[in-house]
Amino acid sequence: MGAVKFYHLTRHALDEAAQMLLGQALAQGWRVMLRGPSREGLERLDSQLWLRPEEGFLPHGLEGGPHDADQPVLLGEGAAVNGARAVMLLAGVRVEPEEARGMERVWLLFEDADEAQVKAARAEWKAVTAAGLAAEYWADASGRWEKKAESGAGG
Repeated sequence: MGAVKFYHLTRHALDEAAQMLLGQALAQGWRVMLRGPSREGLERLDSQLWLRPEEGFLPHGLEGGPHDADQPVLLGEGAAVNGARAVMLLAGVRVEPEEARGMERVWLLFEDADEAQVKAARAEWKAVTAAGLAAEYWADASGRWEKKAESGAGG
């Protein structure tokens, strides 16, 4: 299992960061479960993913459709029924250590402009490392993604 990667969004919009990471996951051949804290937020993200990127399409579906199990990227609040090898969590969704251990990658995205998201991400970092999972903290303050911290499994 790879590290749980925390992405602190200071410059990138949520949909931009999600598109970048989801595109990388699909290039690896991974299916992804993108889990959010609310149906409304997931519907907004779904709409944004349909509009961009202009030069390509990110295949995905919103949970509750007839083909959930076939979606390369499934946006929802429930279990990863699409055979996901990676999970993207939006702020407000907890990392489940047992699920994370079985994944190739787990991302947790949180926005700097929302202090509650930042506070929740700090609590998740502590929980993830206490559970013995490796963690990495990435920030885009310089305009590019830079790894700012990491904690090895058990550390």
